[in-house]
Amino acid sequence: MARLLYSLLLYLITPLIWLRLLWRARKQPEYLHQLGERYGFYGPLAPAKLIWVHAVSVGETRAAQPLIEGLQARWPEHRILLTGMTPTGRQAGRQVYGEKVIQAYLPYDYPGAVGRFFRHFSPAFGLLMETEIWPNLLAGAQVAGVPVVLANARLSARSARGYGKLPALVRPAFASLAGVAAQTAGDAERLSGLGAPRVEICGNLKFDVMPAAAQLALGQGWRAAIGERPVWLAASTREGEEELVLDAFARLAWPEALLVLVPRHPQRFAEVAALLQRRGLAAGRRSAALPQLETQVWLGDSMGEMAAYYAMADVAFIGGSLLPLGGQNLIEAAACGCPVLVGPHTFNFLQATEDAIAAGAARRVADVAELGQAVAALLREKNELAAMCRAAAEFAAAHQGAAQRTLALIARWTGRAGC
Repeated sequence: MARLLYSLLLYLITPLIWLRLLWRARKQPEYLHQLGERYGFYGPLAPAKLIWVHAVSVGETRAAQPLIEGLQARWPEHRILLTGMTPTGRQAGRQVYGEKVIQAYLPYDYPGAVGRFFRHFSPAFGLLMETEIWPNLLAGAQVAGVPVVLANARLSARSARGYGKLPALVRPAFASLAGVAAQTAGDAERLSGLGAPRVEICGNLKFDVMPAAAQLALGQGWRAAIGERPVWLAASTREGEEELVLDAFARLAWPEALLVLVPRHPQRFAEVAALLQRRGLAAGRRSAALPQLETQVWLGDSMGEMAAYYAMADVAFIGGSLLPLGGQNLIEAAACGCPVLVGPHTFNFLQATEDAIAAGAARRVADVAELGQAVAALLREKNELAAMCRAAAEFAAAHQGAAQRTLALIARWTGRAGC
C-alpha cells in the first residue's frame, strides 16, 4: 500500500518534474535530450549479456571507474550498461569510459517505466552506487529476477533519519537488496538499521581511482608555465561560496599569489566569471589562456581536469564545506599529493575527512577569516606544506583495495560468479 501511494504521488507531481527539467534546461539544454529514456523507452536493442551500474551524476560516475574496470576484467563477455540522471554525469561517462560502456538515463521511478527498463536491458545483475534507493526500481528488479547490490554505500545520520520516517516504504526497498558494500562502520550500522541485509564494510572506491598520468602532467605543465607564484586552489565550490573564497583571498595580502577557482557545476561557470568581473579582479579562464603575470584569479571552466588542478596547486580548499552543504570529496586531492583545507560542514564525507585530518593530510578551518590565515601560513611554511603533501599521498595509498573487496562480494551475493 505504501508503494502504491508513493507511485500515485509520483504521477501527481509529474508536471513539477517537467517544470524542473525545463528550469535546468535554461542553463543545460541537454536536460531535454533523450527524454524517452527517462520514461523507459530506449532505441537500439541491448546486447544479450549486460551488467548494469547506476551512478547518479559526476562524482559517482568517476568513483565507479575501478569497479567497472574490475567487472570488465572478471566478466569480459558482458557489456557494461552505465545509467545516470544528469547530462554532466553522462558527459563524465564519455570522458572516462568512451565506447567501453553503453550509457542511458535511468527512468523515473514510475512502475511502468522501470518495468520497460528491465524488459529492454535484462541485466545479469545491477549495482547502485552510494545511496540510490528507489522503491519501484528495486521492486521491479525483484520481479525481473535481477539481483541488485548497493556498492560504495554511504548514508549520513541526517539521511538515515529521513529514511526512517517512511518505514513502510523504505524498509522493503532496502530489504530487497542482494547485499550492501558499505564505506564505513557507521554507514554499515545505519544501513542495517533500515533493513538492508548482508552489509559488509569494503571502504571507499574513490581511493582506488588513480589520477591519470596525462592529467598530472598537464597540471605540472601549467605550474611550470606560471613559475614560482604560490597557487591556492578552491575546488568544487558551490553557490554562495565563491564570494566567501574571494573574501578569504583578499585577506592574504599576497599580491603574487594566484587563486585557481573551480566551481562544482559547469552551468555556473558564466555566473562565477561575472562575479569576478564585478569584484574588479584580474581574471582569466582555463578555456581561454594560461594565467598571465597580472592574473589574480584563474577560473577553471573545464570538466574532467580536477587532477590537473590539484597537481598545479600548493594547497586546496575543498568546496561545499564553508556553507552547510556537506562538503565535497577530498580523496582525489590526497591521491595527487595535494594538502587540503576544509570548512566546518563535511557531513557528506565525514569519515574520509576525519581520517585525512588525523593523518595530517588535511586541516579544518572554522570560517572565512581562518581560511585566509591557514592558506597564508601554509604557503609561507614550506616544510610544513611538504609534510602535508607526503601525508596526503600516504593517506590515499593506505585506504586502497575497496574495488577488489566489493567485486568478491558481488560474485557471492548475486550468485553470478560465472554469470
